Amino acid sequence: MAFLIKRREIVGVMSGAAALAATSSARAQAKTGSSVYPVAVPTYEVQFVAQEKGYFKDEGYEFKLIQGGSGVKTREIMASRQADFAIADILHVLQLNKNGRPTRALNTIDQRAPGVRFTIRKDLYDQGIDTVQKAAAWKRPDGKKAIFGVSSLGGTSHLWSHYFMEKLDLADKVTWLGVGNVDTMLGTLKTKQIDVLSSAISVVSEADKNGWGKVIYSPSDAGTWNAIVGGPVPVNVNFCLTATVEKEPEKVQAFTNAMWRSVQFIKKSTPEEILGTIDRFVGSTSRGANLLEIGELKDVADWNGLITPESYARGEKVWYSELTGIKQPIKLEDVVADKFLKAAHAKYPT
Repeated sequence: MAFLIKRREIVGVMSGAAALAATSSARAQAKTGSSVYPVAVPTYEVQFVAQEKGYFKDEGYEFKLIQGGSGVKTREIMASRQADFAIADILHVLQLNKNGRPTRALNTIDQRAPGVRFTIRKDLYDQGIDTVQKAAAWKRPDGKKAIFGVSSLGGTSHLWSHYFMEKLDLADKVTWLGVGNVDTMLGTLKTKQIDVLSSAISVVSEADKNGWGKVIYSPSDAGTWNAIVGGPVPVNVNFCLTATVEKEPEKVQAFTNAMWRSVQFIKKSTPEEILGTIDRFVGSTSRGANLLEIGELKDVADWNGLITPESYARGEKVWYSELTGIKQPIKLEDVVADKFLKAAHAKYPT
């Protein structure tokens, strides 16, 4: 009996050692990746869904998601190789290409900018300043221009907010200020450091709910957008360095597959189901505000994800300007790598 016990112990130790070795080997061989998103709002839900639904793991990768703090910081983090991929306005792809950092957009997730809603301080609204024209004409107590806050100067909200204000001949009549993430955006409005905030519907709805602001202009609405822009434009995109496309195509394909599966999940799911999936990523705004934004994202979504020559050409009037500093048009083929999305379409048909 003693021999049998010892033998069983030996077998057990050997089995445990083998299992430990196998686990260690699997960990050593695990493929990893990372992606960065600007701020904690549902706008970037495709990445949150991919993480929470296990799509990255299904594609053979352990992915880490990083919050950048703004679109510009997100671009810088990806460009410095602190992350493999990023999600932000396509303008960042253009900026990187202009500055000698070849970058490719993999897919677009929307066809109208979802984060362009102007909310004015509630005290100013109560004084009758209830249009964007009145807000631009108003002067602060020190006689200076009204301050319009956006997440970051050069980011999505700034780009599109400035473009719509320019069309109203108001862009130069206000002072633009980058105010950071959700908490600081709301904080600067609440404490009257800014007079108008342009941001996603979840953020401006939170301001309304708390009595800090009232929405006075909504360029993201289809009617306003189409009247001024003229139709669909690739806005937020997933992107990576061209070097990643060339050196790690397997990782790019895995990432794009996960993004495409996320889009399919979002398309077929209710806002409540989507929020239940991504809730831990968007805790800075209330459930009601997040549901509003998720609903809007469905309205502005590009369910196909391919950037067409027509939509790209439509965006050129916004991207190439004094504001962006990009004067020379960049060819579509130098900005987009769509073979990965086409392969994802084939692997996971709708």
